[in-house]
Amino acid sequence: MAARLNPYLHFSGTAREAMEFYRSVLGGQLDVMTFGDAGGGGDQYPDDGVMHAFLRTADGLELMASDGHDPDAAGPDRVSLSLSGDDAPTLTRWFEALTEGGKVDVPLEQQVWGDTFGQVTDRYGVRWLVNISTASV
Repeated sequence: MAARLNPYLHFSGTAREAMEFYRSVLGGQLDVMTFGDAGGGGDQYPDDGVMHAFLRTADGLELMASDGHDPDAAGPDRVSLSLSGDDAPTLTRWFEALTEGGKVDVPLEQQVWGDTFGQVTDRYGVRWLVNISTASV
């Protein structure tokens, strides 16, 4: 098996809601295991908190998350998720869906390097970079 790198997001109680939102944007199959499914979260996590969530899409995207984030630790502001390719309609649809309840940091428009690029911080504070290569424009 070849190695691969998968983004893993850490939330403080909103992992299920965030991952269901990402599934509504990106499509795919979402599998969620709660702390209760794994025997309980003890004093640290509620039994219905997400111990591990894994979203797999038909486009080959994989995203993981959990509710095991210390709210006082550095959060998702230190990480950006990048979606890129040449399928302009799909990438544009994803960008627009991610803006719902979020904030557009950079509008999705042609940039000096020739590609169409935009940046949005979604309703969960996760920053998404969307780049549509010139081949499709």
